[in-house]
Amino acid sequence: MARADLLVDLVKAGSRGDRAAFARLVESMAAEERAKNHGMLADRLIQGLNLNGSRHNALRLTAHDDKAAELLHEVSPQRTLDALVLPVAVRTTCDELVEEQHRVDLLRSWNLEPRHRVLLAGPPGNGKTTLAEALAEALMVPLFVVRYEAVIGSFLGETSQRLRRIFDFVGSRRCVLFFDEFDTLGKERGDTHETGEIKRVVSTLLMQIDALPSHVVTVVASNHPELLDRAVWRRFQLRLELPSPTQGMLETWFRLFQARLEQPLGWSARSLAMRLKGASLSEVEQFAEDVLRRYVLSLPDGDMQLIIKTRLDAWKRRFAIEQSDSGPTAD
Repeated sequence: MARADLLVDLVKAGSRGDRAAFARLVESMAAEERAKNHGMLADRLIQGLNLNGSRHNALRLTAHDDKAAELLHEVSPQRTLDALVLPVAVRTTCDELVEEQHRVDLLRSWNLEPRHRVLLAGPPGNGKTTLAEALAEALMVPLFVVRYEAVIGSFLGETSQRLRRIFDFVGSRRCVLFFDEFDTLGKERGDTHETGEIKRVVSTLLMQIDALPSHVVTVVASNHPELLDRAVWRRFQLRLELPSPTQGMLETWFRLFQARLEQPLGWSARSLAMRLKGASLSEVEQFAEDVLRRYVLSLPDGDMQLIIKTRLDAWKRRFAIEQSDSGPTAD
């Protein structure tokens, strides 16, 4: 049974003719019923909503619609916030977001909604996708990743239609909706190279994000935030930067890595962090996985200290090659 406060707010919205609020409240009720495994009731609520005026033409996706799989990739979250190495300010903000979502009843008793729109910016390989997954894990909801190869069509009208399908689908579900490389869709509308139709797609996208209920946590990530439309920044209540890891962050990462292994590495965290200076967190993870592979294959006589040394030598050679490739070329 839906919560009493939702029912009261629903009646109020209907009485004053506030269709937008009415739709959000119905979607919230459907999300709660779906979380209780009352999928049929949730679908009937949404179907009833679609009969009302402006929504009757909406192209809805049900949980069993094959088109949902074409547009979204569902991930069962495994990573946790505690397993990530984040700047202190970013971790504090994420904890606040999780608390607000978990204590939504208290907030609503004061006519407040939890924050639910997050923009992550920073260079590639430093945890934006992983953080979205960890937020979903902390919220105990699925993570839906937008599949651009399915969403972006040959005709821009198709793209807008598919975006509407995505937002209709997630609107009645408690979830994290993740847009990676958001600059692909949210480009600056003042770009003189873009057509008017692309600008309309961006406008539609931003309005759809605005209309999502607060139980849908929308996370977007960009490696090039300077390309984003200025209106994008205003849409997101939380704007977090994930920079390249500092020396201290790398040291923390290796201490956590050693704790998970429950055995000494033969190298100090400080020494490893110094030797991998300049690496992204993704590259550090690849390095650690490489070490583990060689160690497992060398059991029972594996020498962790020696294996790490050989992997560090390989990393040094790789880094030197990458530096030479990115340098100026001779005429």
